[in-house]
Amino acid sequence: MEPFADLAFAETGRFRAFEVVAPGFAGCWPDAAAAPFAGIEAPPVSGRTGVGRAVADWDLESGTVVLRVGGRRPRRRRFDPAGVTTLGFALCERQATALVRRADGWLPLVTLRDPQLPADELSWTAPPGSVTGPFGMAGRRDPHLVQHADGTAYVEDGRVFMTWTCAGLGFFAQAHWGVFALDPERPGEMEQVAQVYGRRDGRVVGDHAGQLVRDGDRWLVMVSSWGDFPESGVQVRHAVTDADLLHGVHVLETSLTPLPTSLATWDPCFTRTDDGWLVAYVESRSQRPFRFHPVLARTTADLPWEGLREVGAAEELTQCEGPVLVRRHDRLWLLAADAAARTYRVWDDAMRPAGTLDAPFGTNIPHPQLLESDGRWRLLTFDGSSTAGQRRRSVMGYGGHGDVVVMEEGR
Repeated sequence: MEPFADLAFAETGRFRAFEVVAPGFAGCWPDAAAAPFAGIEAPPVSGRTGVGRAVADWDLESGTVVLRVGGRRPRRRRFDPAGVTTLGFALCERQATALVRRADGWLPLVTLRDPQLPADELSWTAPPGSVTGPFGMAGRRDPHLVQHADGTAYVEDGRVFMTWTCAGLGFFAQAHWGVFALDPERPGEMEQVAQVYGRRDGRVVGDHAGQLVRDGDRWLVMVSSWGDFPESGVQVRHAVTDADLLHGVHVLETSLTPLPTSLATWDPCFTRTDDGWLVAYVESRSQRPFRFHPVLARTTADLPWEGLREVGAAEELTQCEGPVLVRRHDRLWLLAADAAARTYRVWDDAMRPAGTLDAPFGTNIPHPQLLESDGRWRLLTFDGSSTAGQRRRSVMGYGGHGDVVVMEEGR
């Protein structure tokens, strides 16, 4: 049986959000929770912007910015001040970036990281008229529907919720996790409503790529420990909380998830079954080069991370991630994106192949998050586009990608 053989998807829209300060969160600092992820949008005047020991000194007459971060040697960059409407400063983890905004959007100028930068210094430096708050995003990726335990979408006032990785100005550790609300009929109007960070060993990190599941009166959380990659590898972690994770800023104390593998793991998702839980994740034998594949596990315990046993693994695949559990025809199906074959693969709940999804496969590894609303299916995913194209990549390197891509069936 191929459960999605009757569906064919076509792209109906795409959009990108690049926000130095997260919309709707301006002024919600200072708070020790979010010191490693901060943004400033300042008027175009000479002076200093920054947070703690990470600062940018701007000279608009000469078109020069000097970035100073902790004990690192300062970096100086020249730029054309003509047409600049806003000066930007972003601190993502321990990496600071100076940016300018013109009519065509934000452009990073210079970036610098100090791994020893104190993460709890909250002194803001900005000229009058500045907007400050938690850093927003340079793109979005790794979508996952916020669900009830049985796999149905969590809905408030007609809107569903999704977690997205908010791409940072840097590599994986500079990203963090956001929660967004959207009307399925108007996905381009999605609104960020929450930010979720992790705390490990006394350090606040931007762990991301996971799922929030509502189970009774509690939230169950599974997430990937990308927040300090590559220094500590990557593993799935979990938490239980009664906090309102769909609104505001949260820092969760997470624990290592005892998955039935000794390999690196990420991209967890989980859904309750009649006799327990199904849990899917990615395992990886190598991160240099990256080689990874999806795994399905099962437990009869009350919590999805207790007593897990492997059901099966697609070990023959080497570039397959983004697992999503979707209920259709009264069964759960596992979908994941296979970059090598450029297709979305499907398995049943015994990890037997069950066809593919007929949908365009873009750049990067676009996770196949399906969403059913009023009897119609949509696919929300992302691609590898980076802001300001190669100019941005030449400054920031890999990691700030993610246009949101929307597809609909029968279009």
